[in-house]
Amino acid sequence: MVMSAAKRKPATMKVKPKEEINKKALVWIGSIFGVLVVAIALLLIFTS
Repeated sequence: MVMSAAKRKPATMKVKPKEEINKKALVWIGSIFGVLVVAIALLLIFTS
């Protein structure tokens, strides 16, 4: 029982960092997309 519980805890610990990495990736993708939108908007404003 103790060994199976010890095996289960690392499994749950391995799942949590994956979720955090996915959240960080979504934040990076969102921020890059936002910067691109702002850059394109500025280019359109200054070129017209």
